[in-house]
Amino acid sequence: MIIPMLVCKDAAQEIEFCKNAFEAKELSRRERETGDVIHALLTVREALLMIHDESPHLGSKAPGPDGTSSVVNYLYCDDVDTVIARAVSFGAKILMHPEDQVWGDRVGRIIDPANHVWNVATRPNSDENES
Repeated sequence: MIIPMLVCKDAAQEIEFCKNAFEAKELSRRERETGDVIHALLTVREALLMIHDESPHLGSKAPGPDGTSSVVNYLYCDDVDTVIARAVSFGAKILMHPEDQVWGDRVGRIIDPANHVWNVATRPNSDENES
């Protein structure tokens, strides 16, 4: 199993974004006395997602705001257009509007308020779609 771990400048804000935009459920959270998130575990349907604030002693840094990323999260959902619209209403920016792709998925790309890039996709006529 591979679990993405998102490093953020404001992990608490990213947790709220994921809960609002992707209907994620927060399973656990550990914080420092300062309120910085050391570790949080969320689910988006059955998928796990970890989120934490930057940890200089580990070399963990949040992504920059330019939309470039060495990692892109790929989220399957029931309705890509609805999920992207909801994400935008909670602060995401569209990098690519949803379009039907040659491999059958309908895919859009966003950057969330913490600068993480997400491909949001729907596979039409499939029972495997997830919100």
